[in-house]
Amino acid sequence: MTVPDEKLIRLTYIIYGLHLFSALSGLLSTALVVTAFLTGWPSILALVINYVKYDAVRDTYLGSHFRWQIRTFWFALLWFVVAGVLFMTLIAIPLSVIIFLLVGLWVLYRLIRGLRRLLNGESLDELM
Repeated sequence: MTVPDEKLIRLTYIIYGLHLFSALSGLLSTALVVTAFLTGWPSILALVINYVKYDAVRDTYLGSHFRWQIRTFWFALLWFVVAGVLFMTLIAIPLSVIIFLLVGLWVLYRLIRGLRRLLNGESLDELM
């Protein structure tokens, strides 16, 4: 693996910040964490940056962080859709609410875990 450029390391911090800003805004409003994470403009902007800059970080440890962030977004969306479908079946509303809450916690866990590893200059490859 090659050593990443300092600008790309800074960009990765910014991307984590955008994702966290979206997710945490769900704690501060009536929206759920997962809803804010998936629909907030900072998180969508971060996802676009992840895809646009991925080739620049592919051969560095930052590539694992970009994959981690991208997967977090898409798996959160998948579980959000599953919970939404369950919510439409009146019987499964309690289960869907539990899924929404658990996915929100999972998103926060992944963002904080990834940011901690980035602070230590570590890859996330062994966690994926």
